[in-house]
Amino acid sequence: MVSLLTTCKGGEMEKPKGFRPQKPKVEATLKKIKYEILIISGKGGVGKSTLAVNLAYSLAAKERSVGLLDVDIHGPSIGKMTGIEGVSLTVDENGKIKPAVKDGVRIVTMASLLQSPDAPVIWRGPLKMKAIEQFLGDINWGELDYLIIDAPPGTGDEPLSVCQLIPKLTGSVIITTPQDVALLDARKTVSFSRALGVPVIGIVENMSGFTCPYCGKKIDIFKTGGAIKAAKQMNLNFLGDVPLDPKIVDSSDDGKPFITAVEDNPNAEKLEQIAENIMNIIEKNKIT
Repeated sequence: MVSLLTTCKGGEMEKPKGFRPQKPKVEATLKKIKYEILIISGKGGVGKSTLAVNLAYSLAAKERSVGLLDVDIHGPSIGKMTGIEGVSLTVDENGKIKPAVKDGVRIVTMASLLQSPDAPVIWRGPLKMKAIEQFLGDINWGELDYLIIDAPPGTGDEPLSVCQLIPKLTGSVIITTPQDVALLDARKTVSFSRALGVPVIGIVENMSGFTCPYCGKKIDIFKTGGAIKAAKQMNLNFLGDVPLDPKIVDSSDDGKPFITAVEDNPNAEKLEQIAENIMNIIEKNKIT
């Protein structure tokens, strides 16, 4: 991991030297993790990272040990959303990198390796795969019930690398919004998962309507119900829907997972129910 750390200097990215195969290290890590969940979407801007963060903290609230890995190499946002911005990763006595820990969740993000939040990561595919390999092999994740992996949108290098490095990946969760264009790309991520032999745990519809805070009327800004229909057509589990809520945006900007930042909120309850659905499907082996 030291070779990776030394490449992230103010945005000037150099090719790390001296890489060695990490497969044995990755395998050793995976033996200590019960379930790995890849959070993916066909398009950007559907709230995938927000769902990943709240899923991680919902599972932790259910007394599961949880890790949260941000493999969005070029646009990492997990650090901001969890309040660990500016927290550097340290090395333990065995030379392993220790994850940042926030409220019991172990977190690793590319943002923790950059000297400045404005520094770009100018890497091609092989370097990104090697970074993800090191995130799995050189991080001391310890014993985990769940490792939640937040990937960038699409079906490119990062999600492909995760699927190749974790041959028995527990499954993927597809995040979409209700409009037809987003659902079209969501179908592609389902096909991507199936082509790589990754079980699809289910699909979540985010931004599913908006409730006016003044009159209480629900407005379907991006339509609603499209993901339910798509799930039925593709024989997938529909995991739940989450409306647009400015409070969710505010909590993410404040570095606080929404489910821990509010009390008695119906949308927080929806997020917690989605986590409950995922947990039940996985632990009762009902993945389609």
